[in-house]
Amino acid sequence: MPQHSPPYIGRFAPSPTGPLHLGSLYTALASYLDARRHRGLWLLRIDDLDTPRNAPGASDAILRCLSRFELHWDGSVYYQSRQQESYALAFEQLRQQQWIYACRCSRKDLAGIPVYPGRCREAGFPLDGSSAWRLRVSDVSIRFHDALQGWIDENPALEHGDFIVRRKDGIVAYQFAVVIDDFRQRVSHVVRGADLLDSTTRQRYLQTLLGYPEPAYMHLPVLVDPLGNKLSKQTLAAPVDDTRPAYTLFLLLQLLRQNPPLCLRKAPVAEQLAWGVAHWRPQTLEKIRTMHTSEQQD
Repeated sequence: MPQHSPPYIGRFAPSPTGPLHLGSLYTALASYLDARRHRGLWLLRIDDLDTPRNAPGASDAILRCLSRFELHWDGSVYYQSRQQESYALAFEQLRQQQWIYACRCSRKDLAGIPVYPGRCREAGFPLDGSSAWRLRVSDVSIRFHDALQGWIDENPALEHGDFIVRRKDGIVAYQFAVVIDDFRQRVSHVVRGADLLDSTTRQRYLQTLLGYPEPAYMHLPVLVDPLGNKLSKQTLAAPVDDTRPAYTLFLLLQLLRQNPPLCLRKAPVAEQLAWGVAHWRPQTLEKIRTMHTSEQQD
């Protein structure tokens, strides 16, 4: 009997802290093209755990924007805020194995200290709501191959130390939640910005502890403005102009260095997407970490 490869399942996971900007839509398009090129599924996850930062109506605005660009996801939308039971079960598994401990260090205590020194590791504080929870990180090297950035080899104990998996305010940390979510959604391929490359070894460390399969990764160049700042809500990046979706989509194909033919510039969105899927070549972005939005063609 021939061996069948596992199905390709990709995902896009925006945070509802505001409307999508060009950088987030650029990532969405790349992950969509990669999934469809592999005849796989493309899932949509709303990373809405950090409730103080969530903006009213932002989740619905994200869904409308993606629909406007005909980036249609498979299945229902997955909301992190509805997965608390799954996070609790994984926490309990790590607690029983003594991988997590309570930390009462404040930001002031750790100011200017880049790697957590393990101050509370053996303090024996109770794992309750009065403390942050940290993961014990062993002195091991994590090595993986990124589809664009090549081989990555990092020791998270030396680079980050024991990291927080649950904040003092009770909010599950990104590094922890994303691992549980990718496992629950059976994500096989993660396409995201190179600004998250630094998070990957911590996530792979968690995957190993929990006995989860490890997705394949592709970290894209990050779009930056003319001053070199990453396009983000923190740097006041403008929301995506969805009044001209075909124009914006063509621009994104250019920024992804897919070299779309000029005759495609005024083509309908569906036609541009079909071309993008058929001609998807992420290798054109290989090992580029940042991309200026000014590099677009006129």
